[in-house]
Amino acid sequence: MGGALQRRRRRTRDLRWRIALTGKRKRLLCQEDGNSDNQAGEIIISSIPDLLKRKGLTCREYDIDDSQAGNTIRSSIPDLSVKIKGLPSQEDDNGDIQAGKIIRSSIPDLPEDILLRIHSLMPMREAARAACISHSFLHSWRCYSNLIFNKDTIGLKKTSRGENFHHKIDRILRNHQGISLKTFKLDYSGMCGFDGTSYLDRWLQIALKPGFEELTLELPETKRIYNFPCSYLFDSVRNSLRYLKLRHCALHPTVELGPLRSLTSLHLWFVSITWAELECLLSNSLALEHLDVCRCMEIRSLKLPSVLQRLSSLTVMDCLSLKVIESKAPNLSNFYVRGHWVDFSLVETLQMRKLDIGQQNFIRDARAKLPSIMPNIETLVIGSRWEVVDAPMLPTTFLYLKHLSIRMALGSSAARQYDYVSLVSFLDAAPALETLILETLQLRMLNESIFVDSQLRHIPKRHHGCLKSVKISHLNSAKSLVELICYILKNAVSLEQLTLDPIYGERCYHGKYEHCAPVTEGLLMEARRGLSAIRTYVEKEVPSRVELTVLEPCSRCHTRI
Repeated sequence: MGGALQRRRRRTRDLRWRIALTGKRKRLLCQEDGNSDNQAGEIIISSIPDLLKRKGLTCREYDIDDSQAGNTIRSSIPDLSVKIKGLPSQEDDNGDIQAGKIIRSSIPDLPEDILLRIHSLMPMREAARAACISHSFLHSWRCYSNLIFNKDTIGLKKTSRGENFHHKIDRILRNHQGISLKTFKLDYSGMCGFDGTSYLDRWLQIALKPGFEELTLELPETKRIYNFPCSYLFDSVRNSLRYLKLRHCALHPTVELGPLRSLTSLHLWFVSITWAELECLLSNSLALEHLDVCRCMEIRSLKLPSVLQRLSSLTVMDCLSLKVIESKAPNLSNFYVRGHWVDFSLVETLQMRKLDIGQQNFIRDARAKLPSIMPNIETLVIGSRWEVVDAPMLPTTFLYLKHLSIRMALGSSAARQYDYVSLVSFLDAAPALETLILETLQLRMLNESIFVDSQLRHIPKRHHGCLKSVKISHLNSAKSLVELICYILKNAVSLEQLTLDPIYGERCYHGKYEHCAPVTEGLLMEARRGLSAIRTYVEKEVPSRVELTVLEPCSRCHTRI
């Protein structure tokens, strides 16, 4: 404990010494400009906690209280800075006050490299404010490398409209001029009244200069779709752009535009683009590692060529016209797919390590087909709606599967009950399985309740030696589900933790922004029966080595159960 305290104090002294010495450097950046530099100094002082956090530290590590960080630093450094300047020491009555003034007034005297460093670590909003009120900071602001524009960073209210947003951005970018810019993120989420398309071309011209690396353009859905100027990418940043994310715009690249040599991540959400146009873009992006295509309704097929040697992650979500996914990318290891049924039998799967798939009635197919086409899979996430067929018992295995998550939703009009015990088939097929997450959603209880027939079936014993953690959400009183839980407790000899949650949907949150999840009366009643089933049939089967966690309903809004 003593050694850690000494190290924190030593780091505190080092930080104070560096700040105090900055006023003594000879190489000056700019001239005094009245009170504006003093105001900018106050902004830097008030931003000290954020600077520390961006460096992976906290004010606590420097013996600084977050709420008083600015005043603490301003008043605790004077003993060093005053001695350097030849002023009275801290013991003098006015020493602290004079030292605070030195820190503020020495801002214009900071050497350029230190000023640039401090400014680059400040949150964008504070950095822009300092540049607006001080000529001393205007130069360093033009070298600020990351511009992120959203409601929070601009400081708009929740009810603000889009025109207020883009007027502020336009003023900021005119001051910045895009010099040394690496990242430009523009997010119009949650704003109405968007009419900024007339600005976008000018903003992109400012931002997209040689050396630029990351572009995010998230626009709202409007009648007038923005046509993204592809030539800006290929003319200015073809050698440096690493990340591109577009939402609600049109993108029409052609082969003649040439390669994007450094592009590693491409995210297209609600983008108007055909497969032929996307193919042009992909064939010119040989360094691509991550491809994310969401709700691009004009794409009917997706065929990834073998030249995408580095492509490791593919996400395809709700592209309703998409029928076939074909991939010859040899190193594709992560595959996320959601939406209507899509044929991905032509995807090279030998290197597949993680599959996250959401399709109707897919649990049976997952058990029957995946072991042979994805033999090396380690993480499997299945989202299946309207499941009606039990998982089959088969001899095929997932030899390397370690993490299994199944989210199943049973329709209210299903013709038969689903047998949850059939999921034992996945446990048998995965000898290396370590974690199991099961969500059992029933909008209307169809299964026979354990309280109707409490005689549990005899299930042959098996040995599941690696399973350590199990979580079951939306727990109900279905007899077959209780049987599955009891089976796991008896046969998972390495089980360490079992978590049971009877509530459907997200949990209520009572932090800074309180939120209570809506739950229907019928689901609340079934949650009560699920809790009774746990107490009556499950708790007595829990071995002493297993930590049982039962998540109780919210005491504030679920008092009806």
